[in-house]
Amino acid sequence: MSTTATSTVASSQSRSRRRSHTLLADYAVLFKPRVSLMVIITAASGFYLGSLASGISPFQFGLLKALFGIALVTTGSSALNQAVERGTDRRMHRTADRPMAQHRIGLIHGLLVGFVLVCGGSIYLTLATNPLTGLLTLLTAVGYIAIYTPLKRITALNTFIGAFPGALPPLIGWTAARGVVEWPAAALFCILFLWQFPHFMAIGWIYREDYAHGGVRLASTQDPISEAARSTALQALFYALVLIPASLWPTWLHVTGIPYAAAAIVLDAWYLSAAIGFMKIMRCPDDPRNRIAARRLLHVSVIYLPLLLLAMTLDAKGRLLF
Repeated sequence: MSTTATSTVASSQSRSRRRSHTLLADYAVLFKPRVSLMVIITAASGFYLGSLASGISPFQFGLLKALFGIALVTTGSSALNQAVERGTDRRMHRTADRPMAQHRIGLIHGLLVGFVLVCGGSIYLTLATNPLTGLLTLLTAVGYIAIYTPLKRITALNTFIGAFPGALPPLIGWTAARGVVEWPAAALFCILFLWQFPHFMAIGWIYREDYAHGGVRLASTQDPISEAARSTALQALFYALVLIPASLWPTWLHVTGIPYAAAAIVLDAWYLSAAIGFMKIMRCPDDPRNRIAARRLLHVSVIYLPLLLLAMTLDAKGRLLF
């Protein structure tokens, strides 16, 4: 191929890449739609269970209003997170093409969008649901952006600390329906809190080199690698085990019945088996095949949670035990 032809092809490819990075496409990346969808699903479950406990149809009680406000705060938090982490994102292969890392969305632009969505969403939730829900949602955003995100470059404990705001969406959904924090809401919080650890341990191991290059402190990025593997695998196993009794808590509270408990036990056994399989990384941490076990744990985790919440909603009793 001639130099002119090569130049023409390169120029065409460059224009194609530029066209693909429209503002709308960049906003889609900025708002992390998959993460936002998971937040909305968990919050919807909390709202549904809370509305049944109130004896009111969730749609009559403002489900869509609550989810709209939560979605605003969630997408705004994602934008502010990428504003804070733009330098770190630029150093990691999996995040290097994010719009703020590549300056396609400027810092002021990203901050303005993020703050408007977070503040607007919190105010909207306060007015559309109740002040407690608006406050909890705002605190979740603050915890995620101002505490968890900076700690990622300071200490591996960031995973534990970040699990607190990460577990609040179903509790927020409950308060949107009920206006108070009750034991079933605490059970939902506990389930999501524990679920996160095997999930994030798998992600941390799959992308451990990328995270290390970006300066992110995780159990998987510790030195030596044998200690990283041991800490990562044991944490995944421990939290998968503790999740078993936590997942049965709603049945003990009479929020769900025996069918849900049976489904939870089956799902827990599946999640636990994936965590046990993940422990093979301890035998030979440098083996590239360890990624297979990590990906299996990751895939099981992203299927486990929606199925558990689905079983919970299908078997919801609308009763409370205090």
